[in-house]
Amino acid sequence: MGLTSPICVWPLGCELGEGPLWWESALWFTDIKRKTVHRFDPETGNGDSWQAPSEVGFLAPLDAHRFIAGAKTGLYEFAPATGDFTLIRQVEPDRPFNRLNDGAVDPQGRLWFGSMDDGESQPGGQLYRFHRGSLAPMDSGYVITNGPAISPDGRTLYHTDTLQKRIYAFDLGVDGSLANKRLFVTIEEGAGYPDGPVVDSEGCLWTGLFGGWAARRYAPSGQLLESVSFPTANITKLAFAGPDLTTVYATTASKGLDAAALAAQPLAGGLFQFQASVPGQPQFCVAA
Repeated sequence: MGLTSPICVWPLGCELGEGPLWWESALWFTDIKRKTVHRFDPETGNGDSWQAPSEVGFLAPLDAHRFIAGAKTGLYEFAPATGDFTLIRQVEPDRPFNRLNDGAVDPQGRLWFGSMDDGESQPGGQLYRFHRGSLAPMDSGYVITNGPAISPDGRTLYHTDTLQKRIYAFDLGVDGSLANKRLFVTIEEGAGYPDGPVVDSEGCLWTGLFGGWAARRYAPSGQLLESVSFPTANITKLAFAGPDLTTVYATTASKGLDAAALAAQPLAGGLFQFQASVPGQPQFCVAA
C-alpha cells in the first residue's frame, strides 16, 4: 500500500502535541503546554490521559509498564498504572528557563534528548546522552532542539535546530560518541520549521513541519522524496505503528493560532493517522 491522506483519529485539540511513540499496542504522546500524557488505543478508538508534574516533552519506555518522561525539571519514571511520576534526576537545574523537548532511544538503550529555551529566544539548549544513570552533554547552542533520530544501522544520529531550519547529521560511535557534525537538510523559506524527526527502516528521515501543513520524507543523501499534506498547519512529529509498522501517527499543535486560524483549522492539535509504503523501526527500551 502506498501513502494515504491523513485522517484525524482523535480531535483532542492539543496545544502542543508531541513525542508520539508506539508501545504495547498503543500510541503514546504528550501535550507539552498542558502538562498531559495521552494514550490512544486503535482497537477501541478510546483515549486515556494523565496529568504530569510539569511540561512533558517526550516518553521513552523502560519496560512494558513504565516510561522515562522528560519534563521541564528533569527525567522522571512514569508508571501509568498508578499515574505516579518519580524524579530520577534533575537536568539543568542552573537553567530555570529551559525545559526538555524531544527524545529517542538508540539500539543500545541509550536515551538521547534535547533541552530548549521555553521562551524560544535564547540559544541555551543542549543535546544530551543518558545511559545507565550517566548524563553527558553532547552538543550545544540551540534555541529549540528537536529529535534526535537514529539510522537503522545505528551509525548516524540526526538532530534538529528548529529555528535555524536545519537538520544535522552526526557519526554515532559504538561507544555513544558523536563526531563529524554536518548539515543534512535546510528547510526552505515558506515551508515551515522542521520539528520532530524519525527515521524509517530504509534509513529515510521523516520530519514534521511546524507551520508548513505537511510532513516530509528525505533520503539519506538529503534528497526530498515525499511530502504528506495535512489539513492543519503545525505538524510536530510522526511515529510508525501497528503490527507491520506502516501505520503512521502524527501529533499536531494549536499553539500560536489565533481565533480565525483555529476556526479555519478545527482539527488543529488532533492526532492524525496515515499509511506509509515503507515501515518504520521498532521502538527500543532505555537500558536499566
